[in-house]
Amino acid sequence: MPAEAGRTPTQPMSADGLTFKCLSGAALAPHVPKLARLRIEVFREFPYLYDGDEAYERVYLQTYINSARSLAVLVLDGNRLIGASTGVPMQDETEEFQRPFLDHGYDLRRIFYCGESALRPDYRGRGVYRHLFQARERHARALGGFDLCTFCRVQREPSHSLRPRDHVPLDRVWQRFGYAEHPSLTTQYAWKDIGQPQATAKTMRFWMKTLEPEPVR
Repeated sequence: MPAEAGRTPTQPMSADGLTFKCLSGAALAPHVPKLARLRIEVFREFPYLYDGDEAYERVYLQTYINSARSLAVLVLDGNRLIGASTGVPMQDETEEFQRPFLDHGYDLRRIFYCGESALRPDYRGRGVYRHLFQARERHARALGGFDLCTFCRVQREPSHSLRPRDHVPLDRVWQRFGYAEHPSLTTQYAWKDIGQPQATAKTMRFWMKTLEPEPVR
């Protein structure tokens, strides 16, 4: 499970037979190769269709290594990395993610950016995804000073040729977690799609949630 009050970010916890290990900043660096391979595998699926490589991943993940306030949650089944999630204060993110919020008058100091969550297909439906969201929100609360959590999702045409017939967007899941879509907040981010010769810019739309205090138990 995600970190609880009184635990340091690097102390592992376990739930449902899985270990959840939370890391920040430079502590993520030794894990980049395994994390890169997981992300390349999972984000090859629709809607990302990501034809990734480890060189691209190293550049992308450097943002999280550079920030001492970042979070990477690694989910382990034994020694096998089966899931991961990342987050970082928006102040420490790149211009592509900051720009929509600056243009709309938001204070970047108050926003925690939740990066992607990647989970292998055979571990889905066990509540792991919710744990990953909770971990990032707890981390933001522990850092202090954040009013909002946000993430973004790539926009694909409903008629996209690689869209599976049984594809179900995660909108309802995110809504249950308390997030709402903000159509006015969009950015462009580039990666290489499977079957394409080079990287192209994709439209990303943000979802956002007010970060309430942790409920007293």
